[in-house]
Amino acid sequence: MANPKGTSMTDELSLDPENWDAMRALGHRMVDEMMTSLETVRERPIWQSVSEAAREGLDQPLPRGPEGAAKAYDDFVRHVLPYPMGNIHPRFWGWVIGTGTPLGALAEMLAATMNPNVGGGDHGATWVEAQVLAWCREMLGYPADSSGLLVSGGSMANLVGLAVARNATAGFDVRKEGVAGASGRLMVYGSVEIHSSIQKAVELLGLGSDSLRLIPVNDAFEIDVAALEAAIAADRGAGHRPICIVGSAATVNTGAFDDLDALAEIARREGMWYHVDGAFGALAALDPDLRPRLRGMERADSLAFDLHKWMYIPYEAGCILVRDAEAHRNAFTLTPGYLVRAARGLSAGEVWASEYGIQLSRGFKALKIWMSIKEHGIDRYGALVRQNVEQAQYLEALVRGTPALELLAPVPLNIVCFRYRGDGTHTEPQLDAMTAELLVRLQEEAVAIPSLTSVRGRKAIRVAITNHRTRREDLDLLVREAVRIGGQLEGAGIGSLAEAGGAPATH
Repeated sequence: MANPKGTSMTDELSLDPENWDAMRALGHRMVDEMMTSLETVRERPIWQSVSEAAREGLDQPLPRGPEGAAKAYDDFVRHVLPYPMGNIHPRFWGWVIGTGTPLGALAEMLAATMNPNVGGGDHGATWVEAQVLAWCREMLGYPADSSGLLVSGGSMANLVGLAVARNATAGFDVRKEGVAGASGRLMVYGSVEIHSSIQKAVELLGLGSDSLRLIPVNDAFEIDVAALEAAIAADRGAGHRPICIVGSAATVNTGAFDDLDALAEIARREGMWYHVDGAFGALAALDPDLRPRLRGMERADSLAFDLHKWMYIPYEAGCILVRDAEAHRNAFTLTPGYLVRAARGLSAGEVWASEYGIQLSRGFKALKIWMSIKEHGIDRYGALVRQNVEQAQYLEALVRGTPALELLAPVPLNIVCFRYRGDGTHTEPQLDAMTAELLVRLQEEAVAIPSLTSVRGRKAIRVAITNHRTRREDLDLLVREAVRIGGQLEGAGIGSLAEAGGAPATH
């Protein structure tokens, strides 16, 4: 039978394989090789720069015709797989990046096979997300009737939380009038140690960075509560409207916890929204011994955190919880005729995630979280959090016991900031230069992947342990190699030349 254009129905195209057995065999090969890759990850370099050959292999004209699935996978194995970021390796401690798990990777395949849009509707994926959100509320002590949303990560979670905060506390209809309707600046407060995503959110919400008041911290890098109260009073006196306090649990630079209970009390007294950025530190609550440090987090009006950090879920997996579900929905809901819900059929469903965030099209992030929690149980995650904290304390002791190294910040959680000080005769610019070069050498020589930061104006090697594969022997190696490489830099005069404006040959 021919269609109206005269083309045979048998000529209609599809993207399914012509040979399912061949595709199945390729899939088995992929699974086998990726499991082997994870199993043997300790035996390979953490990271290496992408080779010229690989760059050329990844810089090709747009394919006009088919190359085939096997060729596509072979090119991945040749040009992509050998050049990982490194965060699946036991000695990756850069930024705050989690490790992933084998089942999490397989769950991603299952989610992609189902390929649902989890914006709403009555289908299995929406119910899995609802279950994951219920578990998140339970494990962090958040109210059972609060709302929540899985998002890409902490940056998006903070944006969603602050959007609700702005709309709920502005005193006028922000969705209708925009921020131009404000009679004075809408002010947000957080410490100088808050994550940069807070400023991005404030800017994207139209408030402007001048509306973000950064408060000094104490010697432990915790927000100065008295300075916060003074700033709020001064802004009220200037005719501004303080709307939100952001508490850190924990700060990204050093792992410090703000006094979350004190911040909750100030927000309550001042009639302000209380948002907690718990990107990784919120999950310290999974360990009973660490949970008391988070007292007051459960009082937050909104709570942002990541599951791809300290729960080791494959990227992306972030979450925002909001105490007032109605305020959350009111900040985002918009239902055109083509998205009207029904009492029955696929368009049914109690909660549509698209009414609680920016995205209408949403992937099935919940499956890897759901399967991972079922695989291990939440208590095992708490034990791993505790293990990482104990490893950080072990590294702290190693640094303190090594005269050539200097600890630059307290270690309240899982982050250790240190530098190479050598014989103690170097100036601050020289120490900064040696620290920056030492960091790069550690990465280029595939010793370990920490990251570089600044602590009170001094460059620091920052080790953030959110890695379930790390062992103490890895930390021993880091310290030994840091001293070895630092001695080489010191002997070569790296710091002195940098201070003088020169650029020594480093290779």
